[in-house]
Amino acid sequence: MADLIPVQTALLSVSDKTGLIPFAQKLAGWGIKLLSTGGSAKSLRDAGLQVVDVADITGFPEMMDGRVKTLHPNVHGGLLALRDNPDHLKAMQAHGIDSIDLLVVNLYPFEETVAGGANYDTAIENIDIGGPAMIRAAAKNHKFVNVVTDVEDYDALLAELDKNSGSTGYRFRQSLALTAYSRTSAYDAAVSGWMTKALEETPRRHVLSGQISQNLRYGENPHQAAAFYMDGSDRPSIATAVQHQGKELSYNNINDTDAAFELVAEFDPADGPACVIVKHANPCGVARGPSMKAAYQAAFDCDRTSAFGGIIALNQPLDADTAKEIVNIFTEVVIAPGIDMAAQQIFETKKNLRLLTTNGLPDVTEASKVVRHVSGGHLLQDRDVGIIDVSELKVVTKRKPTDQELQDLLFAWKVAKHVKSNAIVYAKDGKTVGIGAGQMSRVDSTRIAARKADDMAEVLELQQSPAVGSVVASDAFFPFADGLITAATAGATALIQPGGSMRDDEVIAAADELGLAMVFTGMRHFRH
Repeated sequence: MADLIPVQTALLSVSDKTGLIPFAQKLAGWGIKLLSTGGSAKSLRDAGLQVVDVADITGFPEMMDGRVKTLHPNVHGGLLALRDNPDHLKAMQAHGIDSIDLLVVNLYPFEETVAGGANYDTAIENIDIGGPAMIRAAAKNHKFVNVVTDVEDYDALLAELDKNSGSTGYRFRQSLALTAYSRTSAYDAAVSGWMTKALEETPRRHVLSGQISQNLRYGENPHQAAAFYMDGSDRPSIATAVQHQGKELSYNNINDTDAAFELVAEFDPADGPACVIVKHANPCGVARGPSMKAAYQAAFDCDRTSAFGGIIALNQPLDADTAKEIVNIFTEVVIAPGIDMAAQQIFETKKNLRLLTTNGLPDVTEASKVVRHVSGGHLLQDRDVGIIDVSELKVVTKRKPTDQELQDLLFAWKVAKHVKSNAIVYAKDGKTVGIGAGQMSRVDSTRIAARKADDMAEVLELQQSPAVGSVVASDAFFPFADGLITAATAGATALIQPGGSMRDDEVIAAADELGLAMVFTGMRHFRH
């Protein structure tokens, strides 16, 4: 097995010319012959470097608006030839093919072009053909050839050459090949994903791709390795957030912060402040308020025990008054669209608290795909962007909900959408007062949420449970009347649910008997 291989000839053809000149100058300093194409060759010449045009070694000029320039045996033969195979060497000699020991290519900016809103034809023209073909060829022959696809690897290659007097080691070339194949795979996945969306078809094969953002200390548990990959989208999210302070985000931090931020985005900032507190991917408190401080306090009061060590998400920039309240308890992460200077200074007293800003909220109506891995494959579905307007609600009981009940029902319904099934949410006056999540039976979630409301009354020293006079949201239909009866016993006066059970009539009759108001949405919000 070849180990140290000297680099004598390099082919450089890049779209992103960041750092190209100093990199090429150092290669030339090692006496490495430089081949190049188009704009890359011009940039190198303008910097005073000696460059051989690829057209001079192929005998063909660039043609068809640059679509054809490197697809030639003199290029691919130089990349693919096995230097220890006599037949390959004879073929090279017979056809005048010279070895290429280093390929430096980054691809047409297809992802950026599509993200910028390019039309179909423009996107097609930004699909690179020659680049991926050369990258795959060089990566396949990493026994002898180095391939660099990322600007960030320039320094690593130069360090390897310095360490080995102009040569590279086999393990280093293997690592470059891995990065190269990962890049072409991600590039093809981006093209496939774009065409899937453009044609509105389900492809026969589905590929996931991402760029590593962070190697994590561990996954959900210390014995699990983990990393965080970004898909390149610019949607405000945990992936695009700026971390201003605090310890490195963990796997669970990222997962929980995503859950919190997606829920708080359901509440339009134009309608006033909203706060979400999440623990283990479930909300333990959600509230709106006349101020962000009031919204936070109401969300915190819903379940002060669970809020300890939780994730806080805000739908408006964090201000100093709210920051003063937040630092009174241990919090893992705070994420908000922005933060004022005074609030940031307050947070600086809590060095371990992770503070993230996103410069905006995601559009909760924007369509996208969600992936869940299962043994042997993965499930792909549309993101749940279902939203119910008051005009779409169907009153199914004799009593109609009051205006206040209706507002609270819609509030609770938004929250229930983000609670693990079976999900039950008690809400009153624009805040949750009890949340039951993730139970195998709906009636158990109803009981747990009512118990949470009792706990809230005890902690806040209230005269009665805040469930009295509350409304209840259920993410799916009540299969029996028992869940509804449990809610009524706790003091709830109105309910919102999808409907659709074979026992709907029985459940409606129980609601009428108890004097409850109930509306059907016709939409389910299972979350597993």
